[in-house]
Amino acid sequence: MKAAKSGTKDGLEKTRMAVMRKVSFLHRKDVLGDSEEEDMGLLEVSVSDIKPPAPELGPMPDGLSPQQVVRRHILGSIVQSEGSYVESLKRILQDYRNPLMEMEPKALSARKCQVVFFRVKEILHCHSMFQIALSSRVAEWDSTEKIGDLFVASFSKSMVLDVYSDYVNNFTSAMSIIKKACLTKPAFLEFLKRRQVCSPDRVTLYGLMVKPIQRFPQFILLLQDMLKNTPRGHPDRLSLQLALTELETLAEKLNEQKRLADQVAEIQQLTKSVSDRSSLNKLLTSGQRQLLLCETLTETVYGDRGQLIKSKERRVFLLNDMLVCANINFKPANHRYVLEISSLVPLGPKYVVKWNTALPQVQVVEVGQDGGTYDKDNVLIQHAGAKKAPTSGQAHNKVYLGPPRLFQELQDLQKDLAVVEQITLLISTLHGTYQNLNMTVAQDWCLALQRLMRVKEEEIHSANKCRLRLLLPGKPDKSGRPISFMVVFITPNPLSKISWVNRLHLAKIGLREENQPGWLCPDEDKKSKAPFWCPILACCTPAFSSRALSLQLGALVHHPSPSPGGGSEHGRWGHNGGVLG
Repeated sequence: MKAAKSGTKDGLEKTRMAVMRKVSFLHRKDVLGDSEEEDMGLLEVSVSDIKPPAPELGPMPDGLSPQQVVRRHILGSIVQSEGSYVESLKRILQDYRNPLMEMEPKALSARKCQVVFFRVKEILHCHSMFQIALSSRVAEWDSTEKIGDLFVASFSKSMVLDVYSDYVNNFTSAMSIIKKACLTKPAFLEFLKRRQVCSPDRVTLYGLMVKPIQRFPQFILLLQDMLKNTPRGHPDRLSLQLALTELETLAEKLNEQKRLADQVAEIQQLTKSVSDRSSLNKLLTSGQRQLLLCETLTETVYGDRGQLIKSKERRVFLLNDMLVCANINFKPANHRYVLEISSLVPLGPKYVVKWNTALPQVQVVEVGQDGGTYDKDNVLIQHAGAKKAPTSGQAHNKVYLGPPRLFQELQDLQKDLAVVEQITLLISTLHGTYQNLNMTVAQDWCLALQRLMRVKEEEIHSANKCRLRLLLPGKPDKSGRPISFMVVFITPNPLSKISWVNRLHLAKIGLREENQPGWLCPDEDKKSKAPFWCPILACCTPAFSSRALSLQLGALVHHPSPSPGGGSEHGRWGHNGGVLG
């Protein structure tokens, strides 16, 4: 038995060394390189040709502690999930990429195939090598019981972050190509449908391609369970902690990149819903706008007495200089055909812009503020969705803060309390003594109603924690007075409202002139332009020369923000030379 184990370990080590000799990493190439091999970032080596033994735990030895038993089960889960993940990556290449590259006539061009399946091979190489090392570790598990150092060695390399970063950054573009091809090329759609039907688990191409994005969170959960069942002083504990730190850092970086990529996709989706000739389209395509926050909120419209008239879901976009509200169109014209495509790849809703306004003109109306605050500036306030504009006499109406039902219940309690107080005054004028009709009973009624009113006010206040009220500028009335309209949104939770209020406030501060430093660049006609964002002078250094000769000066300016063309996240340095006499 020992000889067999030793032979297996030697075979695994030889296999791993063979892979290490064959696989050499090249400099990263662009997604649309001169050739497919140059595009890869790895030499064209197929790890699957080596066919290492699959990781497999042997029979459980006797006398293991409960923690050791749990650790073996967790290791089994790691082996099983990693094997399933590697098979999914192979299916992407073997069932989709390779047939599409060989198909005649082409359902998807070779150039688009490179974009769609960008970095998949390299991810497969990383995990195939990890699987080989995992096999070796599993074979010797009962003598070492160590796994953390293997994760550190395999996933702390900068190459892994680079490969996964490229994949995550490219994921939105890949899905966009797939969606467009499904809508415009029936042959491609039929190909995806056939592949899904033939697959053993009916997982779609999208379901396979989203797995690399989910892989590190799965690793983190498994290692957290392993660490919980690793006692202090165990030789694997420190390496497990290091592995968790590495994976959590990696996952956080990838999540941030995915968030930024999703924001870009949201702006692109919004831009597609706007007419090409509209001013909003020009603003969105100028490349100077950043999406700060985007969420589906419920817009509510109330009547004069606070009764709910209607409510509808809206998609609200907070850009760095404007606020956009759009209707969500879930039912396109060809609903059945689009539904068929959406079963293969999520298409997402289409938007119809309802309104947009410059951010400095947006005001958040918090609880306790009322319409009178704005009447000082001779501004009329009306509710969004109202059929008729209010008259000047209605401008001073109270703005109801609470939900209609709760507000109506509070109003009823207030009326009842007023009646009971009148009854109490009448009871105090009675000359005789009557059962259940005396001052003590009347005062108990008043106290009970006051307690109910306090409870109702707390309920209204709690409901307002999710109520976001915005005052937006409207068109002036016939007399030229500005009209503002109130829009009320219900956020999914109180934290969401806090986030919207804070982001709105900070974005408006960022638009102030003193917070937008930049260079004043003269035009060809020597007229000064508005400053462009955002290189600023960090410091200045005096220069002296001991000789009376002309002095050539070179200046470096640090630009901390990435350029529209894809500058480095570490900033760029611009050079400018000048001559001093």
